[in-house]
Amino acid sequence: MRRLVAAALAVALAAVAAPRPAAAFLVEVTTSVAIEDVNDEVALKAALQKTVDSVLSDAIAFRPTVVVVRQAMLIRGRLYLRLLVADQEGERTFQDLDRDREREPEPTDVKL
Repeated sequence: MRRLVAAALAVALAAVAAPRPAAAFLVEVTTSVAIEDVNDEVALKAALQKTVDSVLSDAIAFRPTVVVVRQAMLIRGRLYLRLLVADQEGERTFQDLDRDREREPEPTDVKL
């Protein structure tokens, strides 16, 4: 019986001590907001800030370290945004992916 308890304790300690992969959060969110006057830069900036704040408080369940506007389109009085939101580990993952993409050779056109 002592050996069984000792073995179970050893397995439990090994499981706790084993390195675990870091949890990384990297999320792309699409949202939109109505814009009254597209020529009013102050109102446009305020709407953008309000929209980003809303996404961070309502749609994201982690503490982000970076928010990037990946795409913005203005269509018929609505500003459509694609935001990339990441925590510290997700930011590192994104940077690693960017570095890997830069290292890949560019595809060349093959003419037959």
